[in-house]
Amino acid sequence: MKAVVVVELKPSVLDPQGKAIQHSLSSLGFGGVEDVRVGKLFKITLADGGQSRDQVESQVRQMCERLLANTVIETFSYTLEG
Repeated sequence: MKAVVVVELKPSVLDPQGKAIQHSLSSLGFGGVEDVRVGKLFKITLADGGQSRDQVESQVRQMCERLLANTVIETFSYTLEG
């Protein structure tokens, strides 16, 4: 089974890296870019341990909460495939 996890800064958190990319896109002639927010994408392959989908989902949620996302300033979402 595979999990795809997306971690993004909360809307209320400033994103200086996103602003730098937005400025660079403008400098390169890509007009009309109003905002850029930077995030992280994790593709995780999980071993088939005979777990139910609910157990796998719980495990992925724990991964996000304990390591992959700083839940004070970031949000996360995930999908399971397979």
